[in-house]
Amino acid sequence: MAVKTKTIAELSEMVGGELAGDPDIRIHGMADLVSAGPGQISFLVKTAGFESLKHSKASAFIVQQALAYDDKPLIKVKNPYLAAARIQTFFLEEPFIATGISPKAHIGDDCNIPAEVAIGPFACIGNRVSLGKEVAIHPGVVIGDDVVIGDNCLIYPNVTVYHSCTIGARVIIHSGTVIGSDGFGFATDETGRHYKRPHVVTVQVDDDVEIGAGVTIDRATFGKTHIMKGTKIDNLVQIGHNVTIGENSLVVAQVGIAGSASLGKNVVIGGQVGIKGHIHLDDGSMVAAKSGVHSNMEKGATVAGYPAIPHKDWLKASTIFAKLPKLYAELLEMRKKIEAMHKKLFPEEERDG
Repeated sequence: MAVKTKTIAELSEMVGGELAGDPDIRIHGMADLVSAGPGQISFLVKTAGFESLKHSKASAFIVQQALAYDDKPLIKVKNPYLAAARIQTFFLEEPFIATGISPKAHIGDDCNIPAEVAIGPFACIGNRVSLGKEVAIHPGVVIGDDVVIGDNCLIYPNVTVYHSCTIGARVIIHSGTVIGSDGFGFATDETGRHYKRPHVVTVQVDDDVEIGAGVTIDRATFGKTHIMKGTKIDNLVQIGHNVTIGENSLVVAQVGIAGSASLGKNVVIGGQVGIKGHIHLDDGSMVAAKSGVHSNMEKGATVAGYPAIPHKDWLKASTIFAKLPKLYAELLEMRKKIEAMHKKLFPEEERDG
């Protein structure tokens, strides 16, 4: 395959940047400041790395708009990290190759599978499954009956999508993820015996969602579990039945979201957060890592801690917590002094005692 190249003028236009330097320099890839060489572009997010930029052998750099430096070609942007991600994605993108259906794959009855697909060996496709164009299904994937998958999806090895789930277009699902397993719901009788509540409905994953490795998304009891468009979910996340995650939200690794909780748009959940069921986190809210969220969050709120409280309060509380041993020692010393003063002021109490 031919190597992709672009002039820095073309790359600057791609990310809406301001170009400083020779517009005709051609770039064929991206690397970090230390390892980049001629023909590659690198980027600087924080000015603390400016010395590395000056010594870098890259042919051009993506930098903050305010950076003044004339010795090397620059693409100046508001968000270098975002611009770098877009340019790197461009260089790494490969055209879809429709290898068809492996003879070692199993395809069920009454399926709608176009010619432009790539289905690997030992994939198992159930009955009445509908796939869009340019879908890549890696080896060992299991797709249940009546599943619908949109165009340009990429499903990595050993993913399982249970029956009747819907996956939108341009969705990426990483290895070992399970979509549509039963939720954790039981009714308990007077003897303590647990009876399983049926989870018979579905999971809907909208367009442009990416789901990491080892994620579990439970199907709904009624209605649906819904992951809305543009949301990105990290590895090892548990999403309970009837959960709704709004558009363009970010859910970091090892998060657990209990059943019927809902998240608004552009919500950010840090790693190892636990979210109670049946609560709502409104648009733009943020939860710091290792927090436990037990109540609703207002639009734009930021919380931290267990149980989660406003982030600024948590920072103050955590500072005090670190000082507790010293404060406790001072309290004991103060108590001794008060007791000594009390003995001097009220000696008769000591004699009566």
